[in-house]
Order: sequence, then C-alpha cells, then structure tokens
Amino acid sequence: MSSPFDFDSVDAALKEALKGPAYEEVHRILYGRSHPELQIPKDALEIATKNNFDIRGYEITAEPEQLRAPRKVKVAAIQFSIVLPTNAPVEEQRKAIHQKVAHMIDAAVLSGANIICMHELWTMPFAFCTRERLPWTEFAESAEHGPSTKFLSQIAAKYGVVIVSSILERDESKDDVLWNAAVVISNSGKVIGKSRKNHIPRIGDFSESTYYMESTLGHPVFDTAFGKIAINVCYGRHHPQNWMMYALNGAEIIFNPCAEVVENLSPEDPTKLLLSEPMWAIEARSAAIANHCFTVPINRVGRESFPNEFTSGDGRTAHKEIGQFYGSAYVAAPDGSRTPGLSRTKDGVLVVEIDLNLCRQTKDHLCFRMTQRLDLYAKSITAAADPNYKPDIHREK
Repeated sequence: MSSPFDFDSVDAALKEALKGPAYEEVHRILYGRSHPELQIPKDALEIATKNNFDIRGYEITAEPEQLRAPRKVKVAAIQFSIVLPTNAPVEEQRKAIHQKVAHMIDAAVLSGANIICMHELWTMPFAFCTRERLPWTEFAESAEHGPSTKFLSQIAAKYGVVIVSSILERDESKDDVLWNAAVVISNSGKVIGKSRKNHIPRIGDFSESTYYMESTLGHPVFDTAFGKIAINVCYGRHHPQNWMMYALNGAEIIFNPCAEVVENLSPEDPTKLLLSEPMWAIEARSAAIANHCFTVPINRVGRESFPNEFTSGDGRTAHKEIGQFYGSAYVAAPDGSRTPGLSRTKDGVLVVEIDLNLCRQTKDHLCFRMTQRLDLYAKSITAAADPNYKPDIHREK
C-alpha cells in the first residue's frame, strides 16, 4: 500500500488478517449476522472483467412465514469514477459516462437486479468545489426528459428494472432553477417522479448552496413494482429526522447516493482526514435499525482534477482536486446487519437480494415504531423551532 488512500477496504483487510473462528466473530460484532454470497453469473463476470470493475453479491434473508410469501428483491448499487478529464467537452464527458454505466447496468441485470441506483450526480464531475458556473451548469438537465433520463428510460423498459438517477436538475418549468435531484424511472420506462436533496452542506469545498438550495418536495416515497423506495441524497444522511420521515411515509428501501471524499488535499498535511469516512459505516446502518427498513449508501470513487485552482476558505493553499472519493457501497438491513462493502478505490457493482418481509419482522421484534412517541417529539420540536425557545435545563439551586 503506497499511501493510506490506496487501501482497498476494511472487509478485505479483515479477511486477509483473520482466519476461521476469529474472523467469524469479528465479522459478527462489526456487521451482525453473516450473509451468504450470491453466485454471480458467468456472463456478468465477463462483462466486469472486460470493463475493469468489481461485481459482488450477497443475500439478506428473512424468516419464513405461514401467511406471507417471501418478498425477495435484488437491489444493485453502482459506484465508479468519471471517464474523461474535466476539461473535455461537456457532451463528450456525459456520453463517456453513459457508455461506462451501460456496461455496469448490463452486469447488474444479468445478476438479477430489480432496482438499480448510481452514486450522487453520476452524470458529471463533482465540480461544485470550484464555485464556477460554466461549464459545470451545462451538465444540468430536465428530470423528466433530459438526455440521462431518456438514456435510462430505454434501459429500464428493455430490462424491466427500476432505476434511480441522481442528476443536476434544470427545472425548465420554473425559471430554469437548479436542483440536486433524484429521478425514479419505473420498470416500464416511465418517470414515476423525483426527489430532491433536503440538506445542503456548507463545509469547505462542499459549499453546494452556491448552485442549488434545499428541496421543497418533502419526503416522497415511490411505490414501484419491487417495493416502496425513497432517496435520501448524500448530506441528508447526517440528519436522523430525514431518514425517519421517508420511513414514516412508507419507504422499505432508502437509497443514499453520495459524493464523499477521504481527505482534502493539503501540501502541509497530505494525510489530514475528514470525519466523513468514519461516519460512513455507521449512519445508514443506524437508520436501517431505527426505521425498520433497508438502506443503500453509494459513493463515487477516484479523484477529479479541475482546470482552475480553488480555495476552501480554511487557510489551506489553492488546489485543483477536492480529494479522493472512497466508494464503499453496502446494504444495511433492519435487523442491524449489513453486507461487506465494495472497494474504496475501484469501480464496482454490488447486487444484494433482500427479503422485504424482514422490515415487518424486525418491527414486530424490536418495537421501535410502536415506542417512537411521535406525539411527544412533535410538541418538543415545534417548541424548539420557535426563535424564542429556551432549552429546558435544570441546575442546582
């Protein structure tokens, strides 16, 4: 390992370092119950090898029931790096990404995927660190009939799959305003609807409100042929209430497309880490537990260098890269278990067969929803939202 940023994954390191009962016990403590690997078809493996990406599969089971048949669904998380340099023409960059993703979707479909989701803003470089308008805003497109939606709609209809597509949206019906949106395309190829990013970061290079603001759409849930799904875009995963509202609206699977880096490049301290990656394995899994649902966090990989230097507002020297995106897509289950993650450094497809019956089984077992006390917190949060709110703190007299 030439640098800490070449480290492939915690899962691979554990498997290499520990053997037999020791590995099994560490795995149980870190990940919950073990999930068997899915056999990936030969054709899918050949596509992955030819196009230089990993493909892995797991199965998350539920207990058999007498009155309900299993509700098995295969979800696919796709992570990858951009294809062309960021100074290439916009249309060429987008087409190259489309071509790469087409191969990855083919492999996912051959592995039986029913619902497919890519990382945040998969059609473009994550250029918001630059704070420049052109050419980056030219990647924006209509959620309903933009080039990426048309491209994926054809694939969805051809294969009978649902696809979640996170894009930079240009709302042509309302003053051409930009949004960070996720389009949900049905297995018929039609657009069911869209969700938008509810929480916008204002941290260093992730000062995205330069381009778009918080969603006004609330917490929509989409009733697809394969289950009720929602999309909690990136930074929203730091907010437990965000996950909760999607679950309260009926989501059984919450996808979390992200763009997260290991570090900000710094000549003074090139190994300086941000807090994001240590949170990665915790937040989506905690949300799955608390809300009796499945969660699917997905992150891009690689480095992206931009033509002009930019600063982060934190005293560091100007730079052209935001940092290394660390991939690591995984699926978390409502019983607290999770799959191993994809690589931190490589393109990859993760296919996981889940049984949605586990949502209700866990709800009955843990009773978190029954003991949630929404009435109590509704009153408390309403009071706390008042600018004149005074915290209820008691001190010794």
